[in-house]
Amino acid sequence: MPVTLETQESHSLLRLEGDLTVTSAAELRNALLEGLALGKDLQLHLESAGAIDVTLMQLLCAGGRSAARAGLGFAVHGTPALEDVFRQAGFEALPVPPIQDGTWAR
Repeated sequence: MPVTLETQESHSLLRLEGDLTVTSAAELRNALLEGLALGKDLQLHLESAGAIDVTLMQLLCAGGRSAARAGLGFAVHGTPALEDVFRQAGFEALPVPPIQDGTWAR
């Protein structure tokens, strides 16, 4: 799972590519913690994600809650198909609003 963390002036950007499954959970958790530790709003880009399992969904929920507790914004950019994956898994109550035009935004 390639992970790229970029820092912008107003936010941090975490790009995730490839399969996002239980085998990459530790790497993803560390990337989320690193991004949140920068103290800026965090945007995740999942447009290049491959397989996604419930582990990713749980980590996104935890990341969104952590960002909210720290007073930071948290947004996930994906595809409309990604929204369907989350809904089918029963994650309609993510800590970020539903996807609008391919983007969750807080």
